[in-house]
Amino acid sequence: MTKRSTEPDEYSDIRASVRALCAKFPGDYWRALDRERAYPTEFVTALTQAGYLAALIPEEFGGSGLSISAAAAILEEIHAAGCNGAACHAQMYTMGTILRHGNAEQKQQYLPKIASGELRLQVFGVTEPTSGTDTLSLRTTARREGNDHYVINGQKLWTSRAQHSDLMLLLARTEPKEKTKKRTDGLSVFLVDMRLAQGTSMTISPIRTMMNHATTQVFFDDLRVPAENLIGEEGQGFRYILAGMNAERILIAAECIGDTKWFIEKASAYAKERELFGRPIGKNQGVQFPIARAYAQMRAAELMVREAARKYEEGRDVGPEANMAKLLAADASWFAADMCVQTHGGFGFAEEYDVERKFRETRLYQVAPISTNMILSYLAEHVLGLPRSY
Repeated sequence: MTKRSTEPDEYSDIRASVRALCAKFPGDYWRALDRERAYPTEFVTALTQAGYLAALIPEEFGGSGLSISAAAAILEEIHAAGCNGAACHAQMYTMGTILRHGNAEQKQQYLPKIASGELRLQVFGVTEPTSGTDTLSLRTTARREGNDHYVINGQKLWTSRAQHSDLMLLLARTEPKEKTKKRTDGLSVFLVDMRLAQGTSMTISPIRTMMNHATTQVFFDDLRVPAENLIGEEGQGFRYILAGMNAERILIAAECIGDTKWFIEKASAYAKERELFGRPIGKNQGVQFPIARAYAQMRAAELMVREAARKYEEGRDVGPEANMAKLLAADASWFAADMCVQTHGGFGFAEEYDVERKFRETRLYQVAPISTNMILSYLAEHVLGLPRSY
């Protein structure tokens, strides 16, 4: 067993419970799903029933009321165990928009059902084919008709888990860009009940990718959404989603830390057991050093994740730390993934070792939910004060 940390961990009980749950879903479970690009329904159900996906929902709404550090520990352990939290991690943080900006009726109507698992809120409709990560240029529109509803038209891309969710948080333009005073104005957030919307007004089209991520594109054609499903104030949606992005980045950084620990443990075990020329390959410094470097990178990223989580819990501005945590953790997991394949040699490409599956899964985090280059641009401009590059 790889030494995972040098510090006391107040979440050791949570981590042990998560590991026990994940032990029921070994590699062959994930390999079978991966072949068919199938959704891990049993795994998501187990996490829901254990209350882990409601970690950040306050107790008054039926959740666990835990800190983001505890939520990070849950997702880290899921990935360190060889499982994949991406199938459901949005259930943890997407509800934050309702919690922070929804009215009392919306919170009471939806949060208890999300906490219990009666409703799944796993979809965030933001990215579009023409705008990518340039959120302020999105074209999906929401037009107010009368007092009781909006009509939505447009398309969203990379809407992961859309086929396995009951609700979607949708960002749409309610005021033309040229009429707004600020670039950040004119966007609004809606809660879409996907159970009622599917059909002629909303079409979901799966996108097959290099990993099993259940991602789709969604088309809206005169979709009618009740006016009461507007979250917060009209035109302030961009500010609302920014508030949730820091939590998302911290939690996904924790997943990357978990991936890195899995790769290090897998590579270390193989390096001790695999013999060539009469001795374990782990005796060679050419094998030792990349594993050791991966460990050092993991520990550095882990400390930044903890710092970001601490500042988040204190209610402080955490943009730089959340972004750096995501950057460092994603880089650490990708280095460790490459190292693990190299350590295993040809066997790293064999399905039965799970290395190639985890390799594909962790590669995503160099790109999503924000690319490492976008983070570097953010740090250059907003932290270092360098000229805007675009």
